[in-house]
Amino acid sequence: AVVSTQSGHYGRGAETSIKQFHNTDISVAVATESGLITPIVFTANHKGLQEINSDMSALKDKAAQGKLQPHEFQGGTFTISNLGMMGIQHFTAVINPPQSCILAVGAPQKKLVPADNEKGFETQTVMNVSLSCDHRVVDGAVGAQWLAKFKEYIEKPLRLLL
Repeated sequence: AVVSTQSGHYGRGAETSIKQFHNTDISVAVATESGLITPIVFTANHKGLQEINSDMSALKDKAAQGKLQPHEFQGGTFTISNLGMMGIQHFTAVINPPQSCILAVGAPQKKLVPADNEKGFETQTVMNVSLSCDHRVVDGAVGAQWLAKFKEYIEKPLRLLL
């Protein structure tokens, strides 16, 4: 894991500090009738995909019903915003302070790509993601390292199960 993406920036002026977190508490942007809210999947780094999915389903239902408690949506260490499920192919997400990063996930789309075959191309499903980083905490090179690791996992999702 790229550890510094699990850090937050606190304070203002000369009274600032950077806190590094030991757990990955993922805030996930959820649209509700009353607006956007970011419920948190706590300690996601210690959970499997099935448990994360279960937690997220329960949190999404509570958000839709307006029943989230403040501790369930205030905090988090990293946010994911997925407008891809609404057909948006690419966007830039705004960081939720004091977090240092937010991942914007776009819609998958079929594209022709070069290939070593008779036609010289093939169709693959691709998606755009962008990572916004607070450069007081996470510089562009570290953000790029994080995206490279994310790309490895998203291209070979079975690695997540290992």
